[in-house]
Amino acid sequence: MLRECREHGYFRAETCPVCGEEGRFLMNTDELDRLSRTMAGVLRHFPDRFDLKMDSHGFVDLRDFVNALQRKQKRYHWLRPHHVVAIIETDNKGRYEFRDGKIRATYAHSFEVDLDLPAGGTPDKLYYPTTQEEVDMCSRPA
Repeated sequence: MLRECREHGYFRAETCPVCGEEGRFLMNTDELDRLSRTMAGVLRHFPDRFDLKMDSHGFVDLRDFVNALQRKQKRYHWLRPHHVVAIIETDNKGRYEFRDGKIRATYAHSFEVDLDLPAGGTPDKLYYPTTQEEVDMCSRPA
């Protein structure tokens, strides 16, 4: 569930995690999940299907995005820009960015996008937690 607290902003819970107030209802869990998936698809893979103009950094105008979803998928007749901003601000994986009235996906595009993200500080080796069984599977000859 997605809600908005007047004091503390958007949150994904029954009550505000800061003050405990119920806040204003924005969308239920099913709507949140469906809209999040649609956002990912449009912003990462098929903006052209929604007639959206994306700049070289992957940004589209927020109002154009909302209007396109309302036009192409009637189930989003209720959608307003603040719903999209609420999803972006409460997404704990950082999938999206909102800046200067525009939105974008921050990774996993299926087409070339210049995300203009800082590249420094990446370690030479990265580690991933795994089980011994997975190590053994990867160590076997193909």
